[in-house]
Order: sequence, then structure tokens, then C-alpha cells
Amino acid sequence: MSTIGKALALLDLVATLDKDIGLSDVARLSALDKATARRFLVELEKHGFVEQDGETRKYRLGAAPVRLSRIRQARFPLLAVAAPFVKGLAEDVGETVHLSEFSGGRLSTIDVETSSQAHRVIVDIGSVLPLHATASGLAYLAFLPQGEIDQALSQPLKRFSPETIIDVDAIRGHLREAAKRGFSINQQGFEMGVISAAAPILSPGGRPVGTLAVAAPTARADLTRMHEIGAKTAAAAKGVAERYFGTKR
Repeated sequence: MSTIGKALALLDLVATLDKDIGLSDVARLSALDKATARRFLVELEKHGFVEQDGETRKYRLGAAPVRLSRIRQARFPLLAVAAPFVKGLAEDVGETVHLSEFSGGRLSTIDVETSSQAHRVIVDIGSVLPLHATASGLAYLAFLPQGEIDQALSQPLKRFSPETIIDVDAIRGHLREAAKRGFSINQQGFEMGVISAAAPILSPGGRPVGTLAVAAPTARADLTRMHEIGAKTAAAAKGVAERYFGTKR
């Protein structure tokens, strides 16, 4: 990995933590020696990407990523366009709905509308969604060119739960089904007790730019219910794409 890549990986590490972190822990978690970790942190702090608490000397995410995020959102407002669809779908199905965008080589959650029911699925904004183990990831993969699917499935496939499918042929079967019906379904592949349906948000050329997904407790939703939800999710995702790309006639 290049020097820039290591620094960005360190920044990503700091961004994913829910509390400030000291230099020793940064070095340990990033597999860098302390001198290198400190050098990267000093440069990132200089440009506003991380900041250091004056008293504890611990690090947290700085303001620069927020500024860049606002600029990107102003120019490419997927979140602003999709938010009403996310909220509307959540109200319709009564379950947690989340919007994800593919950027920087990963599929990440950028908006969540949590179910109002007491027993509900919690999804965190910023969560990275494995392509092989989540409904969102499968929906995204299913609409990629074959070469990119092959490349994604050639990587080591991590098992996240006892139900995670890591057999490549089985995953390909799920992708074919998702491409045919327009949405994917994932049963407990990422987290036990959760079943999800997801649909891609497609550009005019048919390439996915993100996904819209519904996550429900298995105690309340079965396959039949998720097929119904999946169809509604696909319709909402199509609405997002039409509004975002200006393709609605």
C-alpha cells in the first residue's frame, strides 16, 4: 500500500470509532509503528482531517471531511433526493430503511430511517456493507458487469454469521435471482435475526450507484413478506434514480 493509502486507511480508522483514540491505539489498530502513525496524524491534523484534544492528547475526526462532504452533497445530492423516498418507504412497510452509496471502493450507509416499532433493526450511518453478505451488497453486485462481479467474488469472503454464504456458486445464484426480479433478499447473512431486501439505484446506463434496503427482524418478517417489501423497495429505488438522474418522463 502506498504512503497516501496508509494515511487514508488511518483516517478511515479514526472515522469509524465512536470515541477519541490515543496514539498507541492508533498504531496498534492500523498495524503501523508509533513513529509512522504519529507522522501521519500530524499531517492529517495539519490539513484538518483529524484533530487532537488539547488535554487528553487523543485524536478524533476533524472538520475537513465534513467540508468535503458538504461540497460533494451540494454537487451530487443523492442523499437530498433520496431522503423522501427513504422516509416514505419506512412509513409504508413499518421497518428500518437505509440508503447506501458506492464510493471509494465500498458500499456505505448514508441515510437511515429507523422503524418506530419496539423490536427493530438498528443500522448505523457510515456502516460499510459487505457485498457478498448483505442484501444491499448483493443488489449492488447483481447489476455490475460480469467482470466486476468475478473480481469481487475472487476476494476472500468473510463469514459474518453462521448463515453467511461464502460459496461463490451459491452467491452467483442469488445474484441471478436478484437481477431477474429487481431486488435481493438476504436471510441472516450479516446478522442473526435479521432479514433484508434491497434494490439498486441505477444510472441511465444501468450501472448501480447505490442501494435502497429494508431490514426487519426475522421474528416479524418471513420470505413471503420480504418479497412484498422487496417489490416496494425496487419501486422506491427506481423513483430515486428517476429523480436523481432526471430520467422520469
